[in-house]
Amino acid sequence: MNRREWLKILGLSGAALATGCGDKSGGSTASSSTKKVRWRLASSFPRSLDTLFGSAEILADRVRAMTNGNFDIRVYPGGELAGSLEVLDSVQQGSVQVGHSASYYYIGKNPALAFECCVPFGMTARQQAAWLHQGGGLELSRKLFADFNVINFPAGNTGVQMGGWFKREINSLADMQGLKMRIPGMGGKVMDTLGVAVQTIAGGEIYTALERGAIDATEWVGPYDDEKLGFHKVARFYYYPGWWEPGPSLSFYVNQTAWDSLPKEYQEIFTAAAKEAELMTQARYDVQNPQALERLLAAGVQTRPFAQDILTKAHSNAVQMYEELAASDPEYRKIYTEWKKARDASFRWFGTAEAAYANFSFVK
Repeated sequence: MNRREWLKILGLSGAALATGCGDKSGGSTASSSTKKVRWRLASSFPRSLDTLFGSAEILADRVRAMTNGNFDIRVYPGGELAGSLEVLDSVQQGSVQVGHSASYYYIGKNPALAFECCVPFGMTARQQAAWLHQGGGLELSRKLFADFNVINFPAGNTGVQMGGWFKREINSLADMQGLKMRIPGMGGKVMDTLGVAVQTIAGGEIYTALERGAIDATEWVGPYDDEKLGFHKVARFYYYPGWWEPGPSLSFYVNQTAWDSLPKEYQEIFTAAAKEAELMTQARYDVQNPQALERLLAAGVQTRPFAQDILTKAHSNAVQMYEELAASDPEYRKIYTEWKKARDASFRWFGTAEAAYANFSFVK
């Protein structure tokens, strides 16, 4: 074979690779796709919370980069396209194609939605991710979201959260009586059983409510976000742990009709980008929270552990609530039974090696 024939063969091979003809599945590569897709994403979170809101930006940036700009997702903070607590509704109705939120905000629609995010005394971030991705949790939750014409994707985790900011010390269960606190989801329902006057307020409105005395306490996430929101300027006492959010997994909601209209390759790209956003969100918090806590302590913030009687009663009331819901709601019972089995097995394992290491090595 002469040199001219070799060059001809090499040229044909290069063309085949460039056009995706070398794909044995017969599909095209992302770089060869010319379909233009323009989506809007409504987040529940303000732009100022760069790590929380940033999860959606990572998703959009990676999708855009992997499709040469052909699949463009425009990201909007809470309140611009949808109310911070109305994101799921907007995606369901098709007002936006994608939402970014926390599923425990929507337990009024179905209390079992909380398991896709977190519940009081539930799993840590690693345990939650294991259950969702490898333990069947994502498949179970997608059956719930199908009722809303939505397909859900994990969008990141904050790790175990702090227990919140209090204007006065809380030394016992008695001090919880009549306390006005911003806390959503199942955690809010448990707090209600402890005598707390629970309020649900969007992130951007919390500081003003705390400053003006509309609430006496609030929880949000942890040191990095809480510092940005300025809670330490109006409340001195910072309690831990956030037993109601030991590992909250945030979510991307995609309108099912919009999803079905995507080319298969774009679906795969979106899925990969969501996983990157999930991973990076947790990593960012794990770097930023320790640094922020040091700054808060230097500014005079006083950290306090919740009293044992508060934890004990909260745990007892949470379990009772889960069991009562399971007894009355077959759909809830199905996911609760699977979740509980996974949690108990995970707790036994983590309670062996992980807890022993942490108890010896972690320092205050």
